[in-house]
Amino acid sequence: MSISLDEVRHVAKLARLELDESEVLSFQAELNALLGHFSDIASLNMGGAEGQSHAVSHVNAWAEDLVGPMLPRDAALKNAPVSKAGLFIVPMIIEE
Repeated sequence: MSISLDEVRHVAKLARLELDESEVLSFQAELNALLGHFSDIASLNMGGAEGQSHAVSHVNAWAEDLVGPMLPRDAALKNAPVSKAGLFIVPMIIEE
């Protein structure tokens, strides 16, 4: 299958591209080369191989939730620009 000049012009019009004739010829050659690559891929014998959802084996890696040493509240608030009653005070980002 090959792309005609009229098809290239039609696609360019749909994409709202203004192409001169040299660009139309260039795009025709590039699109025909691309279609050639697709036909090469389509002609490959895959020997009944099933499709994959990922290129590599994908397995969820779960970790146990373990309680460990925690940072004391005073140490966490030590470098906060503003804190009050043991809480971080942040600037309001939604106006009333």
